[in-house]
Amino acid sequence: MNKKMLSKRIIVIGALSILVILLAGAGCWGYRLVFAPNFLPKETVYVYVDRDKDFSDLCRQLKDSAGCRHIEGFKQLAGLLKYPANMRTGRYAVRSGISNLDLLNDLRRGHQTATRITFNNIRFKKDLAERLSEQLMISEDELLSLLTDSVYCSSLGFTVETVNALFIPNTYEVYWNISAEKLMQRMKKEYDAYWTPARLEKAKAIGLTPVEVSILASIVEEETAAVDEFPIVAGLYLNRLHKDIPLQADPTVKYAVGDFSLQRILFEHLELDSPYNTYKHTGLPPGPLRIPTIKGLNAVLNYMQHNYLYMCAKEDFSGRHNFAVTLAEHNRNATWYRAELNRRGIR
Repeated sequence: MNKKMLSKRIIVIGALSILVILLAGAGCWGYRLVFAPNFLPKETVYVYVDRDKDFSDLCRQLKDSAGCRHIEGFKQLAGLLKYPANMRTGRYAVRSGISNLDLLNDLRRGHQTATRITFNNIRFKKDLAERLSEQLMISEDELLSLLTDSVYCSSLGFTVETVNALFIPNTYEVYWNISAEKLMQRMKKEYDAYWTPARLEKAKAIGLTPVEVSILASIVEEETAAVDEFPIVAGLYLNRLHKDIPLQADPTVKYAVGDFSLQRILFEHLELDSPYNTYKHTGLPPGPLRIPTIKGLNAVLNYMQHNYLYMCAKEDFSGRHNFAVTLAEHNRNATWYRAELNRRGIR
């Protein structure tokens, strides 16, 4: 082999070696960019893409909370796949060990993870809208616009006053970017699921519609925090309803006044002319005082049968009540309670 041929061979081998090194390097870079684990959070975390769809904000979330090792690599692949211009809203899971491509596939296709929502201890529509907007992409105003729209409420079988009865407190799984209207439709589905034929029959047997059961349950829950008293209080108010006696429920007066912190109901409160004031108006008020729990609803449907017509808070301020059949018994209980109010200086 002469020197010229040897020189050519060396050049060819050298060129091939460089090419192999370049290809290997490109392969390593491509693997790391596309397939290598790039997110290593200690546990699965969730990132949120809202309607503003800010790619920079998403990258900050990934860097700050998702254990992202190479955010520039994620940005490069996102650019190659044209993701920043085609972002989809949602709540997305970032699992430990996931690659850029796997995460981007979820983001691009809208493969989000459902979130759990709850709404307990709610009295007013504004409170409900605020609680749900804290857990979902929906704004408070979007929900309030539906809850206060008489035509829309009517389409669901409610009025503006009774629509809170639509919501059955529980834990529900929904997508974070669900629309306000779809959420309402989901709640209607859950409402219908609660009102089984057996429960509808029970409501009919006591002379109430499902909405009226909710209204009465809301009064029961405002009257007592003792769950074991729920069926007793429900039975008492049903006795009064069936005898056409005004309910005279203090919580309805507090609702009418707009102050649930009242510890003493005064004559001036009782004189308030409001359809929610059950001292002035016979029957149930126009709507629930709060969103009743399933325990409250079930307590009305499975009320305790007794002869009580009166109730008064116990003078020990335990939150429990003395129940009475006659007005004389009730007046005695009320005297004890008023005496304790006076002794404690509660006016």
